[in-house]
Amino acid sequence: MTEQEIVNGVKNRDRKAMRAMYDLLAGSAMATARRYLGEDDRCRDVLQDCFLKAFTRISDFDYRGDGSLRAWMTRIVANESINQLKRQTKMTFLEENDMDIADEEPPNLSGIPPEEINRMIASLPTGYRMVFNQYVFEHKSHKEIAQSLGIKENSSASQLLRAKRLLAKMIHQYQQDHDD
Repeated sequence: MTEQEIVNGVKNRDRKAMRAMYDLLAGSAMATARRYLGEDDRCRDVLQDCFLKAFTRISDFDYRGDGSLRAWMTRIVANESINQLKRQTKMTFLEENDMDIADEEPPNLSGIPPEEINRMIASLPTGYRMVFNQYVFEHKSHKEIAQSLGIKENSSASQLLRAKRLLAKMIHQYQQDHDD
């Protein structure tokens, strides 16, 4: 089934189309949830809620070509993951602004499996992880992130900088541990 056929089928409540949508998107949706939540049990719960939401709100979806269904689902999963974290986690965000400190050169990721990078991201402290995911994967501005999380723009920028630094340390440690 093509994405367009899946969307049309789900809009008509066709169970095969719903299954095809799940099969097509479950892996990437789970990866998105893991980046935010880390724990598989919480990810599975969020994933179930997200697919129910997607199936019931498919009439609101406007198909814009291949990839638009995946992008829509990713947005649903990210938003639901953020809401889950807000409900279940006391998030603390640093208020000081570190932006006067120059950002280091990004580390070389070659040779590091994607699942290891995802594990590193999932292990970031909650506030760092939420800002990092929204900035890097959802391409949101610090203003948009600040609004969605109820923090100041400077806090968003500071959390991102700290997340990048912590990830760089994890990457360097991984590379040291796996040098031949």
